[in-house]
Amino acid sequence: MTYHLPAGKALGGPYVVDVTPEKAGWGYSSLKVLELPPGGAHSFETGDSEWIVLSLNGGCTVEATDDFGHDTFRITGRDSVFSGVSDFAYVPRDARATVSSADGGRFALTGARCTRRLPARYGPASSVPVELRGTGNSSRQVNNFGAAGVFECDKLIAVEVITPGGNWSSFPPHKHDEHRPGEESVLEEIYYFEFADHEGTPGLGYQRVSPSGHGHNTDVLAEVRGGDVVLIPDGWHGPSMAVPGHHMYYLNVMAGPEAERAWLICDHPDHAWIRGTWPDQPVDPRLPLYTAPSQ
Repeated sequence: MTYHLPAGKALGGPYVVDVTPEKAGWGYSSLKVLELPPGGAHSFETGDSEWIVLSLNGGCTVEATDDFGHDTFRITGRDSVFSGVSDFAYVPRDARATVSSADGGRFALTGARCTRRLPARYGPASSVPVELRGTGNSSRQVNNFGAAGVFECDKLIAVEVITPGGNWSSFPPHKHDEHRPGEESVLEEIYYFEFADHEGTPGLGYQRVSPSGHGHNTDVLAEVRGGDVVLIPDGWHGPSMAVPGHHMYYLNVMAGPEAERAWLICDHPDHAWIRGTWPDQPVDPRLPLYTAPSQ
C-alpha cells in the first residue's frame, strides 16, 4: 500500500485528488478536490456518504437534491487557505449534489460513509472555532469547522491545521487505531497539504507516521508539497514539520466504525511529556494567522 500520494498521483475523473474507501483500502473516509474554471459546474451522487464542501480558494454554489427536497447554499469562500476561514455546505447521503462557480476555484469535498441521513445545511464562517494548540515551536492553529461537538455529522470529522514555518504540529505523535471506550477511538485519517510560497518559491514539509504495533504497521517518512496526500489507516502520526519560511496547511478528514463520533487520541509514551512544557512557553506570536469573521 502506498500511503504518500504526491500531487497528481491521486487523480480520478474530474478530481485532482480522489481518495475513496475503495482506493484507500479502508471503510469510511473520503477526500476529493475539485478544480472548476470560471462558469464551471460538477454534479455527483453522494451515495452512502455524507459530505462537507469547503472552499480552498474561490466561491461557489452548492445544490443538494433528494427525496426530501432541494437546497441551495452560496459559499463565499476565500482567496486561499492562508487568508481566512471559509464557510461551507453539508450534503447528506442519498442525494445529488452540484457545485458551480461563477469565478472558478478549488473546492475540497470531505466525506465519510455513514448510516444516518441528516439534513443539508450551511455552515457560516463566523461559527468556526479557531483554536490555538500547543506553544513555542509546537504552536499551530486549528480551524474546527467539522469537529465533533462543533458541527453535527453522522461519522465525518474534518478540521484544518495551519503550522507556521519552522514549527512542528501533530506533536506529540498520537494515534487513534484502537477501540478503548473513553480513551481512544478508531479513525481512518487523510492529510491533504498546501504551503505558502516565498517570492514564488514553493514550500515543503515532512510527515511522519510510525507503527504502533498489534498489527498496525503503517510506516511513512514523506517529504510533502502542495497537493500531496498522506493516508493514515493506523499508527503514531506526527510530527508534521513545516520548513522555515513557509507556512504549512493541512486538511484532516477522519471517520471510522465507532458508534460515538469522537476524536479520542493516545499520545506516544516517549513524547507525551512535551505537553507539560507548554504552559511555560508563549504561543507563537505569528498566530493566529486570522480569526473567524464576526457574524
